[in-house]
Amino acid sequence: MLAILGGTGLYELQGMQIDEQLDASTPFGMASGTISKGRLAGHDLLFLARHGAGHRLLPHEINYRANIYALKRAGATQVLSFSAVGSLTEGIAPGHLAMPDQYFDWTKGGRSRTFFGDGVAAHVSTAQPVSRALIDWVAQAVSEHAVRHPQDPPITLHRDVTYACVEGPRLGTRAESRFLQKAGCQLVGMTNVPEVFLAREAQMAYATVAIVTDYDCWMDDPSKHVTMTAMLALYRETIASARALLETLLSGPLPLPEPDIRNALEHALMTPEDQFTPAQREWFGVLRR
Repeated sequence: MLAILGGTGLYELQGMQIDEQLDASTPFGMASGTISKGRLAGHDLLFLARHGAGHRLLPHEINYRANIYALKRAGATQVLSFSAVGSLTEGIAPGHLAMPDQYFDWTKGGRSRTFFGDGVAAHVSTAQPVSRALIDWVAQAVSEHAVRHPQDPPITLHRDVTYACVEGPRLGTRAESRFLQKAGCQLVGMTNVPEVFLAREAQMAYATVAIVTDYDCWMDDPSKHVTMTAMLALYRETIASARALLETLLSGPLPLPEPDIRNALEHALMTPEDQFTPAQREWFGVLRR
């Protein structure tokens, strides 16, 4: 089953027939809110607003473990997230969409970034942290959308880019922006880490549709530096393109998660399962589904 994680401005799926609102409580605390389970365009779907109803959670306040666990428990095998980002390169302009295939973790260690520990040891590979099948699916939908809706503004999608995740909630300095450029990053955001890595620990395919709202603050022209007023104004315009793209995505069949992702825990667990407590056995069983 596909789960949609809505970022800024995407707090519900318009037209979704909601059959259930699923419990937000998990062994790792409370998720951002209840999970909507239902159908849209003939597909069974799950939806969760990352920042909660009314956008009440800052990036560092989100309980990423609870969110990912709750989605997996509800039956998700793949996650498509939507996120606002800044661009660190001129070719990826505000108003474009981008799908990172690599991540650079520049958070400061305050986020719970793994399900493991406290007596359960595992080391999951994240050399290729995202699902190429999901990225290919979205890229194909962009092409199809242009054919089906030639009257709509064209959607520009970038792929094979690196997303740097920073702690926030403040916007960055020019020194930080230029450092991330030198580190080989093209996008900067605040929410995809540890989300992407937790999804892999939960054996779920994951990819992000990043909505580019600004050029961060690396440019010499101060008028190009990110401000919340300008960012939100452009975001409101671009989220319409993202919603239209989602409609095209759901008009056809969903992709299948890659087998290596669905079996990511097969050789990762170090602790024998007979040493687990009953509680550990329960949550690990959910991750392994």
